[in-house]
Amino acid sequence: MFISYYIYNINDKIVTGDNMNNINKYFSYNSKVILSFFFICLVLLIIDYITAHKLSRFLSLKRGSIINPMTYIRMITNSFVSKDWNHFHSNFIYILLLGPMLEEKYGSIAILKMMLITSLVSSLIVLLFSNKGALGASDITFMMIVLSSVVNIQGGKIPITLVLIILFYVADEVVKQILHLNDNISHLAHLAGAVCGFIFGFYIF
Repeated sequence: MFISYYIYNINDKIVTGDNMNNINKYFSYNSKVILSFFFICLVLLIIDYITAHKLSRFLSLKRGSIINPMTYIRMITNSFVSKDWNHFHSNFIYILLLGPMLEEKYGSIAILKMMLITSLVSSLIVLLFSNKGALGASDITFMMIVLSSVVNIQGGKIPITLVLIILFYVADEVVKQILHLNDNISHLAHLAGAVCGFIFGFYIF
């Protein structure tokens, strides 16, 4: 109660609960899961820069022993850290654009489940079939890109936007995975995220 009523002292003026109500008139925390995910990842990115990327190295998924408990924890935490600002920026442009719409349609609990499942599935696939690790929310980004296209399905007809998404995003990742490009990007995780988005849209949620 104290924090919500007395927030800041700016220029010797106390900003009280009445002022907060005025702020709430103009701003809305419209997407609880997506915005919370964004701010958590942003804070972790700042901490990662402060620690000279030690945090991202610790939380990222690495190939290792399956009896190591951290391997299973990192199957989730790897989605919360990014390689750098550009990596963070490129993912959250799509997540902030598509996420709120998907959260409004499916609900906060459902979108949270989709994100967690996507992170777990893509991490498991990377551990089983790739010699690379996993770092960042790219799998969640691809899940949302595909899922947002599936949302447009009406009367059982396949939307052209879904076809274009498959051509421009998914097919490109397939080619890069087949060519085994040495770009330190886990294209397999991207594909896993896309498949999760397709399954979520058609069969589960």
